[in-house]
Parts: sequence; structure tokens; C-alpha cells
Amino acid sequence: MTTMSNTTARTTILSFIEARFPQASIETDQDIFSLGYINSLFAMELVMFIEKTFGLTIPNDELRIDNFRTVEAMADLVARRSVPVSVD
Repeated sequence: MTTMSNTTARTTILSFIEARFPQASIETDQDIFSLGYINSLFAMELVMFIEKTFGLTIPNDELRIDNFRTVEAMADLVARRSVPVSVD
């Protein structure tokens, strides 16, 4: 059984953010809220993007700012919430 790799999740999430903010140079461990790119509307877009892209539902108890503060944190959230897939 495997889950989506953190590397794939990081790359996908970072690409989404960079597409919205092409002028930004963001590292995966940088606090995107403190950089000033994220407002409440974009935070909800991030939640919806992650749910749709990775086919998961983020429960209310996981909707904490710390889970969305960095690309790394979001990739970790995806890994935690992903259902293992059998590889035959």
C-alpha cells in the first residue's frame, strides 16, 4: 500500500500558489501567511483545491491555520488524510 508522496503533494500545491502569485518566490517551508500572499478568500480556495486535487475531505478539526501555513504543512496534511491505495 502506498499514499501520494509528499514530494508530489508539495510540487502540486506549490504550483497552484505560484500560478496565483507569479511574482512570488516561495520556498516550501516559508510561512505563506506572513509573506502576505494569503487572505481568507485564498485560504478557502486552498482548502477546496487540496480537497478536489487530492480527492479528500478535510474535517473541521484539521482546518487550523498551522496546517496551511507552509507548503510542507499542507503536504503533510494531504499525507495524513490520504487513503492508502493498493498497488497491484
